[in-house]
Amino acid sequence: MSMFVGESLVGEGNEVSHIDLLIGDKNGPVGVAFANALSSQKMGHSNLLAVLSPNLAVKPATVMVTKVTIKGAKQAVQMFGPAQYAVAKAVADSVEAGVIPKDQCEDLVIVCGVFIHWEADDDKKIFDYNYEATKEAIARAMKSEPSADEMLAKKSEASHPFYAG
Repeated sequence: MSMFVGESLVGEGNEVSHIDLLIGDKNGPVGVAFANALSSQKMGHSNLLAVLSPNLAVKPATVMVTKVTIKGAKQAVQMFGPAQYAVAKAVADSVEAGVIPKDQCEDLVIVCGVFIHWEADDDKKIFDYNYEATKEAIARAMKSEPSADEMLAKKSEASHPFYAG
């Protein structure tokens, strides 16, 4: 398979993390999306590589894309600080744990959509929630979870946390 899709929602309040991600071959559609994300910067949507520290990018190479418009310096620093480190650490830990095969790190890329609420205040929660959500989204992607059977079995009881209807 050339593309794996993962999703996870972790946390609460303004620091809630909602991660959507794609993992796939550099030569496939995820590779194209990765290149487009890095080369198509727009005001308020600065896409960035996930790095453990400056000059230490993770493998597989991971680009973070903003899911909301960044509206100020505080929100930008949260994206380029605790969220960036959380995503990078989750990718590195997923490789270390064997969730992402180490021998495929140079062949794969990740596109990771990250949500930072414009009123988020707690950088530790931003880190913790984004770390857990990214790890979970990666694991789900690599296992193709949920299966169609699981989705169908749970759809009638499912409720969405941001829909009150």
